[in-house]
Amino acid sequence: MPRTTTLECSGCPPLRALAFDALGLIKVVEARDKQRGIPQVVERWGDPESSKCVMAVSMIDRNSQPLLAVARKNNEIEVLSPVNGDIQATISDASGLDICSEENNIVGLHLFGKQKSELASGCCTLLTCTTKGNASLRSAELADSSTESSHIDSPKTWNVCSGGNILCCKVDGQENFALFGGKGVEINIWDINNLTKIWNSKSPPKDNLGIFTPTCFTSATFLMNDEHRKFVAGTNSHQVRLYDISAQRRPVLSVDFRETPIKALAADIDGHSVYVGNGSGDMASFDIRTGKMLGGFSGKCSGSIRSIVRHPELPIIASCGLDSYLRLWDTKTRQLLSAVFLKQHIMHVLFDSKFDFKGVDSVPSKGKTQTEIMLSEEVEVLPSKRKKSSRNNEHVEDGSERKKKSKHSKERKKSEGKDGSEKIASRDERRKSTLKKKNNS
Repeated sequence: MPRTTTLECSGCPPLRALAFDALGLIKVVEARDKQRGIPQVVERWGDPESSKCVMAVSMIDRNSQPLLAVARKNNEIEVLSPVNGDIQATISDASGLDICSEENNIVGLHLFGKQKSELASGCCTLLTCTTKGNASLRSAELADSSTESSHIDSPKTWNVCSGGNILCCKVDGQENFALFGGKGVEINIWDINNLTKIWNSKSPPKDNLGIFTPTCFTSATFLMNDEHRKFVAGTNSHQVRLYDISAQRRPVLSVDFRETPIKALAADIDGHSVYVGNGSGDMASFDIRTGKMLGGFSGKCSGSIRSIVRHPELPIIASCGLDSYLRLWDTKTRQLLSAVFLKQHIMHVLFDSKFDFKGVDSVPSKGKTQTEIMLSEEVEVLPSKRKKSSRNNEHVEDGSERKKKSKHSKERKKSEGKDGSEKIASRDERRKSTLKKKNNS
């Protein structure tokens, strides 16, 4: 049975978020009240289909010409508008992506936003990476229809690993360098312009007991937008590691967090705070300079966390995962502001911070919240059976008749009691009279 309890939250300021689930749906969540509002699902793009599960997402968040790229499980890449969901380009060339099976899905995707000349001419540039380490850099034409787009030039492809599986891919804020890592693959950084590897990490040595932990990176993020030398990576052995490529190849700092694999990482805009989420639903923030945990987020999630995103302007972060909830948290107090139940497993979430709410009507917050409405839709209501109702009626009728009979019996007993007392009194008088006669005689 689905959860039927409502979540009491204080609400959040006006914002817009895009959630991507395991059935390929894109759900638009908005909070439109000026002060404190409850986020609600206002739009849903696409049709539910398991083969269109969203594997990776990337967005150019800006006022003019925003774009959104989505990589799906069926090895298709869609470039669409984050404002209305219109598809502007579709790339489904499996041979160009060098994808041989479903096990070699796209796990890394980045949509470049600094090629203004290409965007002005109706083009976009994409970086993709598959599980087997096949990276590709390509350009595509933008159109208003959902037809397959034509490539401007042949894609540039290269391999970022000789073995293992790639699980994480990230591009720095200046869009000049990209890092790759995964299961059996050490973190390696590439120069995108020259397609050359500039750095490769080295696994930590054995511990005091002589135990060596195999390499398995699950997530990674750069600390600052204008710096590619420092980044944070999460491992399958519940470790959060800080790397500095200008210092050494091994991690500068390593911190353990709980006992389950790290699944999501997000850097704060201050450049030294990191938000961590693991496979058991725990979230916390760390000061990566000292390795000290600043605090955990109140309200434990019931499923694995798959994505954490920091809002670029508001002090809010969003988290989502396998418990089908999109949660919004306050970065300062680490308190839950609001939560929206989206029914499917949520794989990724993004903020659309440049969306204009001026021409949008505010959503009334009276009555039930969106969480209560969506929860009530899945609660099964059992129909009442007629037999039980008829039996109940019969029981009611029998009870009334019994009450009537009991009243009559009580009245009879009272009347009989009165007659008996009169008879007893007459008998006593007779006895007394007979005794007086005997005494006189």
